[in-house]
Amino acid sequence: MRLWSLHPKYLDSKGLLALWREALLAQEVLRENTKGYRHHPQLERFRTTGNPLSAISAYLLAIQKEGARRGYNFNASKIGPGQVTRRMPVTEGQLRYELAHLRKKISTRDQEFLNDLKSIECPDAHPLFKKISGSVEPWERA
Repeated sequence: MRLWSLHPKYLDSKGLLALWREALLAQEVLRENTKGYRHHPQLERFRTTGNPLSAISAYLLAIQKEGARRGYNFNASKIGPGQVTRRMPVTEGQLRYELAHLRKKISTRDQEFLNDLKSIECPDAHPLFKKISGSVEPWERA
């Protein structure tokens, strides 16, 4: 499971579709409707919020909006209710790590899309997150 901290606009089509599915899975894990992935480190940051279900809903909503911008029809009715009033912090080091990881993934499937990412040094964060200084997050399995 990879719940990207970087803005979904940086994901290629396959990456965006995978993120939608994985974030829906994460929502089910946080609802305690699964047996697997319950201790996945990517979910720690959602659990540390006052309301992890609202946080994952906000996360999913941004993915759904990016999908709609690109012409996809992600089913918004699958997103649980909730609103997040405070953005969650994510470090610049984490964003840089994720960008490097994304570049490796995209290099095997879409060279043209990869060219669009070459000039980016530190990507924008997913709308749920606010960028802060720091190195790779402790929950990341680098």
